[in-house]
Amino acid sequence: MERHIGIKHGKEEIAATIHYPVVSEISEGKKPARVPLIIICHGFVGNRIGVDRLFVKTARELAEDGNLVLRFDYIGCGESTGEYGAEGLQSMINQTKSVLDYAIDCCDVDPQQVTLLGHSLGGATALHTAVRDKRVTKLVLWSAVGYPFNDIIKITGRDKYDTSVKEGAADYLGYRFTPTYFESLADFQPFQEALKFSGDVLVIHGTSDDTIPVDYAFLYQKVFWMRSEGRCDKDIIFQGDHTFSSGPEREQLIKRTRAWLTEQRTANQDWQHWMI
Repeated sequence: MERHIGIKHGKEEIAATIHYPVVSEISEGKKPARVPLIIICHGFVGNRIGVDRLFVKTARELAEDGNLVLRFDYIGCGESTGEYGAEGLQSMINQTKSVLDYAIDCCDVDPQQVTLLGHSLGGATALHTAVRDKRVTKLVLWSAVGYPFNDIIKITGRDKYDTSVKEGAADYLGYRFTPTYFESLADFQPFQEALKFSGDVLVIHGTSDDTIPVDYAFLYQKVFWMRSEGRCDKDIIFQGDHTFSSGPEREQLIKRTRAWLTEQRTANQDWQHWMI
């Protein structure tokens, strides 16, 4: 079952869709078990549907595995209110935390299985959120941005940043970007922050990504391996582009993500049984 909702964040409303876990059998009179939570964070000027409905398909398949999945539009994107380019990355982190608050309060979520799944700039946002919010226990990074300012400037073109500085704002694909937005990106360094997250991580990137270099996946894994706790797995998808827009590569992306999350869930259940 799916439900469209609105989540308050300050004066704005974040549009979201919640996917309830598919439960094959519920014994009569038996209280349902706590379920894993997965929140999907879209990328730069994206939305909760995703290119070629990537996030819709992903959310539905993850819900089939018994997860509660929530995908949302950042302020100024998709159906959310507000202006996307008015603030910056810190605002996106705060919005993600508001979505976390809502999701954890609305359902009986397993506190040991709270995952942020982020694509592109959403990957960097998810990572920075996880470092600041200890409720997040796992990360899945798809084609994640590594150097927010440089990577986004490469996408928009340097002239957009220069125009925003000179004129107070610049238009890019119909979005109005202020200098505050661009400059906020320079304040965050995902590779440095990665050392501060202690949970398990899955990094996936495509070899044909000409937007964000596939080399970032190897660097992310190297940094995550330097931590004293938490594992990091990496998958490189041959011929996968930035949004995994072709059928075989997309299927591989979702299949690997589902398998990894199922492994995590099984390991957590085994650990709980051992503890008992």
